Amino acid sequence: MTKQHIEVITSVERRRHWSREEKERLVAAALEPGTVVSDVARSAGIHVSQLFRWRKELCQISAPYVPPFIPIEVVAALPAPEPLEATPAPRPRKKTSIVTIELGRGRCIRVDSDVDTDALGRILDVVERR
Repeated sequence: MTKQHIEVITSVERRRHWSREEKERLVAAALEPGTVVSDVARSAGIHVSQLFRWRKELCQISAPYVPPFIPIEVVAALPAPEPLEATPAPRPRKKTSIVTIELGRGRCIRVDSDVDTDALGRILDVVERR
């Protein structure tokens, strides 16, 4: 007859809580020269990734404190810049209206009231020739 080893589990396994001192001790051991990190993790009964996470958390360098306000210095005002050449202000545009020109034979041309008269004259000459 052979002996068999039987393990009886009597409770639900819970997460283990590590104190900061335990974490620091394990991380310091893993940082020793010539140490194999997986051996340190195995001896503590944790996964290697957990040890690396603790190392990242504990070795994190905090950013330097930056005050929320920056001191300023009030100095005399600079002289006003030289004015540029005066450019004429654009004329306010009048409300345009539509002008209808009846040419006969049922033809008509509609143009804005502010149309260029020279251009309109050329257009009318061309239309009358047809």
